Amino acid sequence: MTNTVLSCSYLIASALCILAIRGLASPRTARSGNILGMVGMSVAVIATLSLPAITDIRWILAAVAAGALIGIFSATKVKMTALPQMIAAFNGLGGLAAIFISASEISAGSEAYAEASIGMLIGAVAFSGSLIAFAKLQGLMPSGAVVFSGQQGINLIFALGIIGTAAAYIANGNIALFEILVSLSIILGILLILPIGGADMPVVISVLNAYSGWAAVGIGFSLNNVLLIIVGAIVGASGAILSYIMTKAMNRSLVSVMLGGFGLEQNKDGEQKPDDRKTAKSGNPQDAAFIMENANKVIIVPGYGMAVAQAQHVLKEMADALHQKGVEVKYAIHPVAGRMPGHMNVLLAEANVPYEDVYELEEINREFASADVAYVIGANDITNPLAKTDPHSPIFGMPVLEVEKARTVFFVKRSLGTGYSGVENPLFFADNTIMLYGDAKKVTEEIVSALEK
Repeated sequence: MTNTVLSCSYLIASALCILAIRGLASPRTARSGNILGMVGMSVAVIATLSLPAITDIRWILAAVAAGALIGIFSATKVKMTALPQMIAAFNGLGGLAAIFISASEISAGSEAYAEASIGMLIGAVAFSGSLIAFAKLQGLMPSGAVVFSGQQGINLIFALGIIGTAAAYIANGNIALFEILVSLSIILGILLILPIGGADMPVVISVLNAYSGWAAVGIGFSLNNVLLIIVGAIVGASGAILSYIMTKAMNRSLVSVMLGGFGLEQNKDGEQKPDDRKTAKSGNPQDAAFIMENANKVIIVPGYGMAVAQAQHVLKEMADALHQKGVEVKYAIHPVAGRMPGHMNVLLAEANVPYEDVYELEEINREFASADVAYVIGANDITNPLAKTDPHSPIFGMPVLEVEKARTVFFVKRSLGTGYSGVENPLFFADNTIMLYGDAKKVTEEIVSALEK
């Protein structure tokens, strides 16, 4: 393959990747966006394998086949509730690839010390950080923030050690320094993600995705590969932009998220003050069905509890039954509901919920005041009014869905337990709130049965 053909192939692949990301910006075009991305990567792989320098592709094809099998298995077998940890794992694999490529280049005698170091450093942080994110999401370790005394100081020491080691390695190319740099970078990735948890996990997933993209940029410079530079920059920039959008939606800064500790702050008295009203009214699915079928407008607010219970399909059945009775039904999506960006959108799309019925926070919040019912299924922090009223609350300043303005609020939860932030939701005890205790899917199924009678 000539350089001209190769360059054109890489240009086509890059353009397809850009169009793929554009397609993924909307649920309506997400499927076509995925297809464009796959075609673009196929073009890139075929063009690369056609390089004159590659004379034996048997091992490469074996690796591609193994990766394809893992991808197919993941796509078909992993449950929708496990998508966040699957994405974290894939981000980690991208970081691990950056480490291996950097090590391979150094072993082959490359003198692109700076480029290889940068790509490896970002990749190592993405790899180890993604492992911690995966462990938190999978329940292999506490999902909340893990903090200890002097944590930020230790992080600073490791960061300075990495800078010093990288400078020394770039200056003399000692392979031992490169190995030390890899180790320090992996440890730093672990330390950076440990203190992050709870409601910040969707942002972390997005940040780690950006890391894997920037790692590809560094590797692209070390390999002098234009495609890696372009595609890596696209992934890195899109991940960074998404992270910014999400932190802005939470009224937090990216720095505060990456410093971690969400939900660990306490009020000025050192502990959360209990609500004076400790009696929460409880109801049953039959009562909920009666109230909703006689309503004009019902707004459904899904949260991670819906994902855990896999209740999105029966929720769609409930909405359809209400539609048939002339009730207007809308879905309200908070930007950090669930454990990854767009988690609720993905689940609702899987259940074939019409896109036009799904609204973002800014679009739907004003409508709660005119809603007869707010049906909150498995959500907590994203509806907590303390985010607006209590300056000492760890969630203060985070925009929330104003479900309390609805005439009746149904909370579907197993208990009165707190959300990821560890903050009690005073709405549980409000006069217009009725608790529906139990598994989200089972409760909603009982509501559907009552609606169909």
